[in-house]
Amino acid sequence: MSLTAQINEDIKTAMKAKEKDKLAALRAIKSALLLEATKDGSGDVDEATGMKILQKLHKQRMEAAEIFKEQNREEQYQEEMLQAEVIEAYLPAKMSAEELETELKTIIKDLGVSQASEMGKVMGVASKKLAGKADGKEISAVVRKLLS
Repeated sequence: MSLTAQINEDIKTAMKAKEKDKLAALRAIKSALLLEATKDGSGDVDEATGMKILQKLHKQRMEAAEIFKEQNREEQYQEEMLQAEVIEAYLPAKMSAEELETELKTIIKDLGVSQASEMGKVMGVASKKLAGKADGKEISAVVRKLLS
């Protein structure tokens, strides 16, 4: 089942269950996917592009929630966090710190990199391989630690 089809099914389920907040998040996802699908005219979004869109939406919700929290706007903060949770359900599971470090050690070994000046090579491969499983900042920090 494609991501778009899954979202459509979940929207129907949320409507029947009268889950307003979840429905709003699902509609935001569907809107972003439809917008992307109409850019190239294909009418559907491939899995990789869909994951990038979901990651972007999740990041936006988390940043907005942080701003609302700083401004003591609890209601908006809760709303953004709820939407972020709904979006997160469609993303692949995040890697633990140990898993990330092990994976990056393997990538570094395979590339034969030993100096911090070659960090870009590792980041290029790691970013593609670990897309959706780890945040770019986390990857960068661990690569920097491993190469120093």
